[in-house]
Amino acid sequence: MKKILLSVIVSIVFMNLLMPMTFAEEGKKEEEKLIPDSALDISKDNTYPNPTQDLPKLHPSELATELLDSTDITIENPELIKMFNESTIKGSKLAIGMNVSIYLGQWPLAYESEESKINWDYEKVNTNVLDNRGGNEAKQINYNQEQQKRIKGGLTAEIPNGEMVQKMMLLKASDKLKMPLSFSTVIGYATKADRVYNVSPKMMGYLTAYAPAVNEKGKVTYGEVYLRMKGDKKWLEVKNVTQQGIGAWIPVQDYVNLKIQTTKQPK
Repeated sequence: MKKILLSVIVSIVFMNLLMPMTFAEEGKKEEEKLIPDSALDISKDNTYPNPTQDLPKLHPSELATELLDSTDITIENPELIKMFNESTIKGSKLAIGMNVSIYLGQWPLAYESEESKINWDYEKVNTNVLDNRGGNEAKQINYNQEQQKRIKGGLTAEIPNGEMVQKMMLLKASDKLKMPLSFSTVIGYATKADRVYNVSPKMMGYLTAYAPAVNEKGKVTYGEVYLRMKGDKKWLEVKNVTQQGIGAWIPVQDYVNLKIQTTKQPK
């Protein structure tokens, strides 16, 4: 009986140790699935050097932190935080009876991401052709960009302060996917890749390259921001808070998705 009980205990302990490993392996597989086998990183081969779109993540100053903490409304807009960082408010004994309300304007305050999906066939950028109809053995074809191509993204609808919203969406999508994203990216002429595809005899081969892009969807929060000061106290008051759904296409930098198609055609 003791041996059976000991065996059961050992089995339970072993299963508990194994489960975290299994979940970790599944997590790694999910990450790997983000980039399909057909996609290719051309960052080292791209003849057009795309600038890195690492948007600065501002660290709020002491004043900015005090103001941001004074309201229950989430404020993440880098432009608004930058304005607070560059501001200075000094108290005065003469300001004991002061009661001030300063209107700072209507701002997009924060963006909440609801879905971030990559369409690996967002835009066709190139097609290489190999004619092997007269051949008696397989020939190889590889990706070679025949003309420079710019891929542009953007918001799917007009929205107030669109540029600020784009920056917040770009930050959120980049953090979620850990991919190089930009609303405009270029694949340079004569960009090549070593990966090869076989085209059988008597066949035409078409190697098509697509530029991927993220379909980002979520909600942006707007509000009228007031700076309030009374005596030596200062705080933010946010009024007329609204939310609006918004989507955007954000190209993935320095990636192409390659697809080979072979057909038998008459000469």
